[in-house]
Amino acid sequence: MGIANVISLLGGIALFLFGMSLMGDGLKSVAGDKLELFLWNLSNTPIKGVLLGAVVTAVIQSSSTTTVMVVGFVNSSMMSVYQSIGVIMGANIGTSATGWLLSLSQISGDDNIWISLFSTSTITAVVALIGIVLWMFSKSQTQHHVGGILLGFAVLMYGMNAMSDAVSPLKESETFQQFLTTFENPLLAILMGVVITSVLQSASAAVGILQALSATGTITFAAAVPIIMGIGIGASVPVLFSAIGAKRDGKRTAYTYLIINVIGTLVWSVIFYALNAIFDFSVMSSTVNSVEIALINSVYRILMVAVLFPFIKQLEKLSAILVKPSAEEAAAPSGGKPAGDDALDEGFTNSLEDRFIPHPTLAVEQSTLAMRDMASRVKTNLYRATLIMREYSSEEYEEIQATEKIIDRYEDRIGAYLVKITGREMTDAQNKRVSSFLHTISDFERIGDHAVNLSKAAQEMHDKSIKFSKSADDELDNIMCAVNEIVSTSFAAFSGFDISVAYRVEPLEELIDILCDKAKLHHIERIRAGECELVHGFVFNNIMTDLERIADHCSNIAVALIELEENISDTHEYLTNLRNAKTHSFQQYFDEYENKFGF
Repeated sequence: MGIANVISLLGGIALFLFGMSLMGDGLKSVAGDKLELFLWNLSNTPIKGVLLGAVVTAVIQSSSTTTVMVVGFVNSSMMSVYQSIGVIMGANIGTSATGWLLSLSQISGDDNIWISLFSTSTITAVVALIGIVLWMFSKSQTQHHVGGILLGFAVLMYGMNAMSDAVSPLKESETFQQFLTTFENPLLAILMGVVITSVLQSASAAVGILQALSATGTITFAAAVPIIMGIGIGASVPVLFSAIGAKRDGKRTAYTYLIINVIGTLVWSVIFYALNAIFDFSVMSSTVNSVEIALINSVYRILMVAVLFPFIKQLEKLSAILVKPSAEEAAAPSGGKPAGDDALDEGFTNSLEDRFIPHPTLAVEQSTLAMRDMASRVKTNLYRATLIMREYSSEEYEEIQATEKIIDRYEDRIGAYLVKITGREMTDAQNKRVSSFLHTISDFERIGDHAVNLSKAAQEMHDKSIKFSKSADDELDNIMCAVNEIVSTSFAAFSGFDISVAYRVEPLEELIDILCDKAKLHHIERIRAGECELVHGFVFNNIMTDLERIADHCSNIAVALIELEENISDTHEYLTNLRNAKTHSFQQYFDEYENKFGF
């Protein structure tokens, strides 16, 4: 085997890896944008976890990718270590599906023209032609992804054939055959499987190379079995790398992948070689082909899961022994969260995992949860602020200030995360949702700022013993009730992406503007009449301004939602037409709110 063969082999491996990646991405896209969410939402029991882990891994063609996602789930507290173990076991089974696909390379034609039409090379060429047509000329996104799948399959098969052709001279090499006999030593063979997979970062690729070598007719059953066992262990390397920087449970999940494969290898090595010592399996010296390697790979992984499945709780405990809490986690309060300023990290921002960025469905879903949590905190803070306007409490005041710090942290983290997501290919629905988030996150933060302003006005009124007249109090109460309602309405529209609810916001916003203007004029009259002092006027006007600004931001939230749904390009024109034409029951909603809050 000369230098040209080595270069061809490396080229074949490159094509193989690229084809597998391309095909996996296409399959995942065509399978739907809910694939990862199914894995998260439906893996609540071990048996479901095994089944879903196997299916998802078979689709995306990588147990490492599935397990890295699971590490992200656990690291963000979306999944427990116990739940993750079933998924990891399923991923071990699902990754064997690629071997069966690669075994198609054994199909070949002969001199019969009809049989040659169904050879691998012919089928691959046809698939490549169809794939490139769909990839280049189709306007449908689904058909484009199908083209990617077909091209990925074709590239993968060409890579597989290139590897087989590159190593074919080895079947005549006595040196290579003598070298292979060393792999009949199980320990050396397992080690070789670990090394190859660690370098390639893919169990499927390692199995593919073994299948390519089997075309030389020199790979025996005795060598194939332990190499496949070692491949399982080596596949844990990229998962362990992904856990760098993860929290305790995320690291435990990554170690579980290694534990499962190491224990599985130990258990089945003892069982298999003990039985071989007793019964002397004649098959050990037989050579294996690509199909038989795929069969050995699948059977071994299924048997490994069957043996370890009843011991999931014990595996969880073992991972806890291997990964101790860090000094910071050990010193944390009983809730497991660090004390001090880091306590501001609690909440759904913990679920904004960078590990989810390559999976936009998960990333967008986690952003949605974080945005809803941010909205809930803003709404609660505003409600607290309106309460202490009526009855001041220093404890509530401090709570408002502390929550505002969390809200600011949410804006920073979610904003940075959304920018990362925009660099990924997403569906139209996902693009709309991310655009909506980018439009509204600053509005949430500004509403929080105005809630803080209201709390400071309440503190000033308390410290200076400022009391408004009864008519001023009545007007202020009315407007605060209207503002709380517009916040609840706009936030409900946002959380549910409900356009019908969003249409109710603008009429109420216009009413609040009118009410605030009327209240300011009335207050000037009260000052002139001596019912209120001049200092009261400054405080009252500031409160009205904050309430009016809150309503404006609620309008922005609702309009951003409507714009994305109706593809509106000019917001100003839209709002003008909305008010003038009284569309979408604008007048009906306005009259309804005026009867409720007007004065």
